[in-house]
Amino acid sequence: MATALAGRLGRGELRGSGEVAAATAGLLRRIVAHGRWSNAGELLQLIRAESRRVIAAEPSETTVGNIIRRVMKIVREEYSRLRGRGEEGDQDSLHKLLTSGGQSEDLSETLAPLRTNVIEAVNELLLELDGIQDNISVQALDHIHSNEVIMTLGRSAAVEAFLRDAARKRSFQVIVAEGAPYCQGHDLASSLSAAGIETTVITDAAIFAVMSRVNKVIIGTKTILANGGLRAVIGAHTLALAARHHSTPLIVCAAMYKLCPQFPNEENTVHKFVSPQEVLPFTEGEILCKVSTYCPVFDYVPPELITLFISNIGGNAPSYIYRLMSELYNPDDHQL
Repeated sequence: MATALAGRLGRGELRGSGEVAAATAGLLRRIVAHGRWSNAGELLQLIRAESRRVIAAEPSETTVGNIIRRVMKIVREEYSRLRGRGEEGDQDSLHKLLTSGGQSEDLSETLAPLRTNVIEAVNELLLELDGIQDNISVQALDHIHSNEVIMTLGRSAAVEAFLRDAARKRSFQVIVAEGAPYCQGHDLASSLSAAGIETTVITDAAIFAVMSRVNKVIIGTKTILANGGLRAVIGAHTLALAARHHSTPLIVCAAMYKLCPQFPNEENTVHKFVSPQEVLPFTEGEILCKVSTYCPVFDYVPPELITLFISNIGGNAPSYIYRLMSELYNPDDHQL
């Protein structure tokens, strides 16, 4: 069952984290419905085995692992509910979270309604994924005010929807850093301009020079790390440093399925490199043989440079990420 999704990920057929999240949740629903298992422990082992094949196809796509962890938490919650423990573990204290290491729950009891209950819960998760963009953009009027100058970088679907929603009742200007080498900022600028928003495109090198005019910086991200930092599009760290120098708030629009239990010092958390063709074309043969060119895809942005996260469940400071992590994922599932 996982082979088809792994193939689509490897070929790059899924565009954006939203599509990846929905496809992963759909795969897990099929595993729960048609897989061979008799208790929660066997189901978790089956999900873990299938998930490794999908993650191996595109290790940098952390959304896959996050949705898998979310569903595994659902399985554990439904199992506990059927055994009569209700919501006991949902609101653990910090003391419990720190002292519960090494204690594993017995998941071997066979419970007939478990399959149906988990499928219903995954269906609810899919409905939640469908409405995530709206839940983020509806908060735009609380953060964007008239005559403000907003800066963003590259193109993020969440940021685009956020700005479009605010433009219904607010008049403001957007400055878009192009996001070299792929320059997706040009596409965002065209889209915003078509929606009637005054938009200016600048090169990444001009970010610091223009920042003094900016009231807020709003960006998207690929991943929210466990310490509250970001794995975002290349150039985001430069933008965040310029914002801090000018005391400009940095707001991150991101769905909760981008929250990942990895830390920035773990292997392959941030680093991904692609062909430098966009930076130094292969037609420059004489130069190519004399230099080594690296083209990273992501930047790491530390949590101290971030002012606020806006997600589908509201606004939170980077220091609150640990709490969201405990609500969404079980500590036993951090390592898949």
